[in-house]
Amino acid sequence: MNISITARKTTVKDSFREKVEKKLKKFDRFFDDEAKAVVTVTNERERETVEMTITYRGMIFRAEKTTADRSDSLDAVCDLLFKQIVKNKSKLESRFRARAFEDLAPEEAAEPEATYNLVKHKKFPVHAMAVDEAILQMNMLGHEFFLFENADSGELNIVYRRHGDSYGLIEPIR
Repeated sequence: MNISITARKTTVKDSFREKVEKKLKKFDRFFDDEAKAVVTVTNERERETVEMTITYRGMIFRAEKTTADRSDSLDAVCDLLFKQIVKNKSKLESRFRARAFEDLAPEEAAEPEATYNLVKHKKFPVHAMAVDEAILQMNMLGHEFFLFENADSGELNIVYRRHGDSYGLIEPIR
């Protein structure tokens, strides 16, 4: 696994880099050398945030945790990612290494399989518009996200409301 560690408003010591590498070895059973892990460490006042994103064969696994201690945040993020993978193991088995889930401890594999409760199916026309117009439309509808055809690129895009008064844009990569 390729590991990249980024520091924001802080520095990362070699001992923490080693700890990250050791923690990510736990994921070697699922991923091969093609996987990429990006770890971002942020310090704001007395809070340490560790964000981890693992990209593998078009799938993205992401977790973020903020605590008073950087190591505690790293431990929590690794646990969250591991639980995400194990929880969805039957849906992911075909994409991971052969026998990746075989030697899991019984308590790790015992979680019931999640079933998705799809309660609504919607169809609506998608119109070409600018990003600003899509944000305006989303706000007028009172939604948290809005799908539209970007007038500039012709691609389907999604705008979404972020924490605070900011917005995000999702564009496909082909």
